[in-house]
Amino acid sequence: MNKVYKKTVAAAAIVVVGVFFGGCEQREAPKPLAPEIELGTTIGSLAEVFAYNAVAVEGYGLVGGLNGTGSAQCPAAIKEYLEKYILTQVGDEHINVGKLISSSNTAVIRIRGIMPASASKREGFDVTVEALGSSQTTSLEHGWLYGTDLKPAGTFGVSIQPVGKAKGPVFIDTLQSPAPDKRKGYVLAGGTVLKEYKIMMALRHPDYKTANLIRNRLNARYGYETANALSDSQIELTVPAKYEGQRDRFIEMVKATYMQDRAKVTEVRIMNFVRNLAVEGRKQESEIALEMIGNQSVPKLSALLKSSNEEVRLRAARCMLNMGNDAGLDALRQIAFDTTSPYRIEALHAIAVGAGYNDSTRILRRLLRDNSFEIRLAAYERLSKLDDISIAREMIAESFSVEQIAQSNKKVIFAARSGEPRIVLFGAPIYCQYDTFVESAEGDIILNAPLGQNFVSVVRKHPRRPEVIIKLKSSFELSDIIRTLANEPVRKTDRQRIGLGASYGDVIEILQKMCEKGVIPAEFKAGPLPKIGAYLKPKALIDR
Repeated sequence: MNKVYKKTVAAAAIVVVGVFFGGCEQREAPKPLAPEIELGTTIGSLAEVFAYNAVAVEGYGLVGGLNGTGSAQCPAAIKEYLEKYILTQVGDEHINVGKLISSSNTAVIRIRGIMPASASKREGFDVTVEALGSSQTTSLEHGWLYGTDLKPAGTFGVSIQPVGKAKGPVFIDTLQSPAPDKRKGYVLAGGTVLKEYKIMMALRHPDYKTANLIRNRLNARYGYETANALSDSQIELTVPAKYEGQRDRFIEMVKATYMQDRAKVTEVRIMNFVRNLAVEGRKQESEIALEMIGNQSVPKLSALLKSSNEEVRLRAARCMLNMGNDAGLDALRQIAFDTTSPYRIEALHAIAVGAGYNDSTRILRRLLRDNSFEIRLAAYERLSKLDDISIAREMIAESFSVEQIAQSNKKVIFAARSGEPRIVLFGAPIYCQYDTFVESAEGDIILNAPLGQNFVSVVRKHPRRPEVIIKLKSSFELSDIIRTLANEPVRKTDRQRIGLGASYGDVIEILQKMCEKGVIPAEFKAGPLPKIGAYLKPKALIDR
C-alpha cells in the first residue's frame, strides 16, 4: 500500500511541477495519471442530494383602486372562494364582501408566479396579474393587489394549503410597448414564501450507521447543525451562514466531501485536483473539491495564481478567498479591473461574497466609476445587498425606492422592471435642465419649467375628470421631481409631503422621455421584465 501511495504522489508531483515551472517552451499536454488514483469515498457516491426546484404557483385575488375600470363579473366558484378568504383575513363579519367584489373599482384577477427554489422569507419574487377572461375589466393600471394566497399551480380551493402570498402595487410596463394590454401586469417582488424548504439527502442504501457517519462528517466540516439524520435513509441539510447566497455551491461541496480525511490521502487528492484545475477540462469540479479540502490545499493553489491562464487564476483565487485566505484577493481585483477580461463579473461576484466587508466595499466602490455600465450595475447590486453607505436609499409612497450613488462618474438613470421596484441614479445628484416641457404618452402628466421660472411645475389631470387638474411645485433636482410625482396626494402626517400619486410605471415613463428629450443630462436604462414564462397547464374551466 505504501509503495502504491509513493508512486501516486511521485507521479502527481511530476505533473504539477511540469505545469508550474515548465517555462515558455511548447510542451505536450500531460497524459492522465495511470492507473486511476483511488481518492476515497465521497458523500455524493453514497447519497442523492435533493433540493427543491422552482415551484409554479397561482391564485385568485382582488385588485382595488381602479377608478371605474374594474368589473363586477366573476365566476361563482371564484367569488365564493374570495368571499370566504377575505372574511378570514379581515375578521369582520359586518363587511359587505360581495359589494366589494362587485364594485367597478375592483377586479378579480388571476395571479401566477415562479417561487424560486432558494427563496427565503426575506426575499420577494415577481408575479403576474391578469383580469379573468370573462371579465369586462378594462384596466388594472394604478391598482393595488390586496393580500392573497398562492398555491401550487393546478390546485384551487380554501382547503388547499398555501405555499406563498402576494400583494402590492400593479406595474404595467409602457417602455417596451406604448400601448400595452392594461388587463395584464406585474407585482414586482410581490410574492413571498411561507416556508423555507430544506435540502434533503437520501441514502442509496439505507443504513443508520452510514447516515450518522455522514451527519458527523458534514457537521465537522461545515459547522454544528449543518446536517441532521432524520432516519436511516434521510438527512436534512441547513446551508451555513457562510454560504448564504451560494446554495448551489454548497450542495456541490457536500457531494464532493470525502467520508475520511487522512493526511496522506489528502495530499494525493490535492495534487490530483490542482493538476485537473491547471490543465484538464474538469475545472469546476476540481475547484469545488479543493475548497472542500480546505486550507491544506492553499500552498498548491497559490502557485496557480501565477498561471498564464486567466480562468485558472480566477478559480484558484476564488477558491482561496472562499476558504478565508486573502492571498487570492489581489488576483481577483486585477481581473475585475481588467477591461479586456471576459471574467470581470465573475471576479466581482467572488470578491463580494468571499472578501471581508471592508475589502469588498472598497473594491466595489471603485468599480462604481468603471466605464462599463454592466460593471457599475453589478457593483451597485452587490453594494446594495451589503447596505453600503455609498448608496442613499429612500422609499417613495411605500411603492418603490430611489437609490442615489454619488461616486459614479457617468450619469445614468436605471429603472428596475423585475425584483424590487427601484430607480437608481448613478452620478447623483442629477438635475433637470431649465426650459423644460415633458408630457406623458396619455397627456395626463406634464412637467413644465419655462425660462425664468425657478421651479418645475408638476401637473396631473384626474383620470376620470379631465377638468380637475392638480398642480404642484418641485425643485430641479431629479429626486425631488420623483417625490412630487409619486408621493400620496393626501398628507398622512405633518412631515409627509403631498404628491400626485403617480405609479411606478408612470414615473419611469416620464424619466425615459426626459432623457430622450435631453431635459435630463443622463442616459436612461431599464432592466429586463420578469421571466415567468408559460409554465402552467391550459386555463382551468373555472376561468373561462
